[in-house]
Amino acid sequence: MVEKTHQGLVFNFKKMCKGLIDGIILFSALLPFEANTKELKLISDEETEQFLAGIIYPLFKAADIPFYRNNIFIVEDNSLNAFVADGNKMFVHTGTITKSDTADEISGVLAHETGHIMGGHIIRQKLKAQDMYEVSMLSTILAGAAAAVSGRGDAAMAVMLGGQSSLINHFTHYRTEEERSADEAAIKLLNATQQSPAGILNFMKKIKKENIMEGREETPYFRTHPVTNDRIYFFENALINSPYKQAPQNDFFLRVKAKIKAYLQKPEQTFKDYPLSRDDIPAVYAQAIAYMKKSDFEKALNKTDILILRDENNPFFYELKGQIYLETGKIKQAKQNFAKAYELLPDSHLMQINYAHAILEDNPDMSSAKQAINLLNKSLVKEQGIVTWLLLAKAYGITGDMAKATYASAEYSFRIGNIDVAKKQLETAKKYNPDTQLRLKIGDLADRLKAVDKNK
Repeated sequence: MVEKTHQGLVFNFKKMCKGLIDGIILFSALLPFEANTKELKLISDEETEQFLAGIIYPLFKAADIPFYRNNIFIVEDNSLNAFVADGNKMFVHTGTITKSDTADEISGVLAHETGHIMGGHIIRQKLKAQDMYEVSMLSTILAGAAAAVSGRGDAAMAVMLGGQSSLINHFTHYRTEEERSADEAAIKLLNATQQSPAGILNFMKKIKKENIMEGREETPYFRTHPVTNDRIYFFENALINSPYKQAPQNDFFLRVKAKIKAYLQKPEQTFKDYPLSRDDIPAVYAQAIAYMKKSDFEKALNKTDILILRDENNPFFYELKGQIYLETGKIKQAKQNFAKAYELLPDSHLMQINYAHAILEDNPDMSSAKQAINLLNKSLVKEQGIVTWLLLAKAYGITGDMAKATYASAEYSFRIGNIDVAKKQLETAKKYNPDTQLRLKIGDLADRLKAVDKNK
């Protein structure tokens, strides 16, 4: 569920791209990486991930890039942005979805990002960043030498600024060329997947409008992207020469867009965007979520029942109904709806977690607790979620398996940053005579804890 955003799951981009960040951090004020070096708040939503996977998979296939569903990340950020990172990981800002008018716009953006992967730009930027770091250090050393010889601090400053200005010019020119290359690759990929460039053209126009509204002046200097007007001109020509027309409106996109907006904005704004006079599925979906956020659960359930009547095989409508019941403390009804959502989408790790959570909230007996454990272990195959480890600790505790319960607690503590607590829990787990498989897992976590201490 998108609502899991509010559980505070945080992803540190610095750790993922440390080699790149370390090389350019001195120049972050002039580079777009500045936005990426802060902690990113990720949200998990099966429906949105399915939608994005449906766009990314054909682009990756056309680019001959391996596709892994787990490498799609949704960033809670209202800006128009997406980016790629090591391992072909694709990050999409929620603003890119909510501010787009068609699925074609998102396809265009993700085609551009796929172009970066095709061009090997990530590893090349790391190498370039290392070069920058070394040249930057050299300019600092030369500045010190100038000060020692002349006895003048202003001479040192002139050497240092001169060297770094040249360096920034070099790097921004390099990045601009990469962005042009990615734009060209995007058009090739859109053609290969029989999609119109109209989407990426419209998206660029949105960026231009946003730049104007926010007072950002665009010049060719100290930029890492080509000037927006130049890019618009390029995509206009691509559209003229493309044999493909813009696709009709995508109902899946409209539903996902409505869902994200409703979860992330205030209910009052949702009712403005999706007034009660509208009764199409995206509008009713948004209205149901808005009523839930207002704690008007009766109206939320009424809206959700309308959705289920219109599409009784949509797992996400049952998921929402289960969440509403969970919010009201009606655990048995919540479990019933989460069970239905899981039945319709059994391979979803989020459906597995939701169903297991409801089972554990319903005073489970030994058999039910084992069912929850099975569901949670399945979910770990896809994603090592923080909440999953917490639920596993509870489930194993119910079954009396204290070795696994304590180990799961240690994994949870490790992932929320309570390193000292995790160490103590791990030592306790060892006292319960764990089996061979669990001893190996305990050893692996112990190594990770040692690595944390070493990094400190």
